[in-house]
Amino acid sequence: MKVIETEWVQGFIRMCSDGFEQGWHERNGGNLSYRIRPEEINEVRDIICDDREWTDIGTTVASLAGEYFLVTGSGKYFRNVSPDPEANICIIKVNEDGTKYKILWGLCKGGRPTSELPSHLMNLEVCKKRDENIRVVYHCHPANIIALTYVLPLEDRVFTRELWEMATECPVVFPQGVGVVPWMVPGGRDIAIATSEIMKERNVAIWAHHGCFACGEDFDISFGLMHTVEKAAEVLVKVMSMTDRKLQTIQPEDFRALNEPFGIKVDERFLYEKKSDIIGRGL
Repeated sequence: MKVIETEWVQGFIRMCSDGFEQGWHERNGGNLSYRIRPEEINEVRDIICDDREWTDIGTTVASLAGEYFLVTGSGKYFRNVSPDPEANICIIKVNEDGTKYKILWGLCKGGRPTSELPSHLMNLEVCKKRDENIRVVYHCHPANIIALTYVLPLEDRVFTRELWEMATECPVVFPQGVGVVPWMVPGGRDIAIATSEIMKERNVAIWAHHGCFACGEDFDISFGLMHTVEKAAEVLVKVMSMTDRKLQTIQPEDFRALNEPFGIKVDERFLYEKKSDIIGRGL
């Protein structure tokens, strides 16, 4: 069996294509990572090459020591992953103290893993500690989410509440809410730390004026989460283009009513009493 014929690599490729078709990956924008299961790496162990040199990650992810990951390449275009996956994605292994990685397969025409590798690995590490089943971290540039970071206060509770109010599905899909990271230089340790702090308890982190991070158990859940957040952002952008206030919306007691039938626990921190009906100013 070839590496690209495995079910998990095919799922990774499809998610790259789906994200590009949504318009979330202009040029080389965005990145995707997957923490490979032991039984999956065993499927390709005889094919991958383990003789390349180690490279510094730029951070330490001790809880991921010895694990394997499938990631997109730095400067690679999502639109090119499907026609030529071996040139645009790669399998990497983290060393035994969580400080270095080496490429075992892929990027056959040269290159290195995504420049956001520190953010991805740090997020995968904190997600693993929170829930062993979380294996996907996805970063993209959805236009409506980005647009809202210019007009809403960069506060977790404001973003969460406004997005929740856009569709009943939202608090069901992300009951922990979303976190917001103020603008920072991408690709570095500082933004990786800020994002991983959010991922300790939530599955969505919005990067101001840049994009969004989402994590999940598999490709469908992760893509569906991002799709839901962006759809809510699109509805909010349309509402705000028509008016500066809502005539009616979903109320805190309505959100609480979702808990039992959907088996969720909506975070009460976001069900505060608003002091104003002006959109984004209901603090």
